[in-house]
Amino acid sequence: MSKKYSIAEARHNLASIVHELEVRPHIELTRRGEPVAMLLSIDEFRRLSTNGTRFWDAYLAFRDSVELPELQLEPEIFDGVRDRSSGREVQL
Repeated sequence: MSKKYSIAEARHNLASIVHELEVRPHIELTRRGEPVAMLLSIDEFRRLSTNGTRFWDAYLAFRDSVELPELQLEPEIFDGVRDRSSGREVQL
């Protein structure tokens, strides 16, 4: 569970909140009791922004690790999956 502060509390206690982020990954900011923002520790920010695999790299790794012909997937397996309707009408 993340710690919560109102924006007013955060404004008055910014220094102590920053110190708290050194031991806590994130802190939630609220306005009138509703969450509106998150403060992240630098460690949490780095974890979220650099450790993830990019989609294309993950896709290529998947293709390298799976022998698709061995799965014997027939193209018919995808019949009816895609909605081929023209979509909704948009008024300009």
